[in-house]
Amino acid sequence: MDRKTRDVTDNSAYRIKPRVPAVDDYMRLRLESGLTPFSREAAEKGLPNSIFGVCLMLGDETIGMGRIIGDGGCFFQVADIAILPAHQGRGLAKLIMTALSDFIATLPKTAYVSLIADVPANRLYAQFGFDETAPRSVGMARRVI
Repeated sequence: MDRKTRDVTDNSAYRIKPRVPAVDDYMRLRLESGLTPFSREAAEKGLPNSIFGVCLMLGDETIGMGRIIGDGGCFFQVADIAILPAHQGRGLAKLIMTALSDFIATLPKTAYVSLIADVPANRLYAQFGFDETAPRSVGMARRVI
């Protein structure tokens, strides 16, 4: 059985690598995990501007990721939490969020850290101290078309 199809039930085989994913990995992970894909041009421009990133590794393969984006002082956003479908359902998003939370703990105490949570992922983020802001505020988005 090859590395991509073997059954890995022990999460000790996975490790977090503190780095922003490579463009090809980023695009693949977004597409295969069901997130909205971005163009290569957008990924090449955006990824170097990340504040912090982690890759979830199995051997030499990047099978998950997470990033923090923002202005570096006042506002930060958790983004791009993605894990390949074959590895989902094993609590691996907690490994990613733990690494991102450790970084968040180093930010200025007045920093505002936000995220847009798809349901049911909001339950994961709540475990890391994120609270829903509605009805005081609601998430809004605008896509450039």
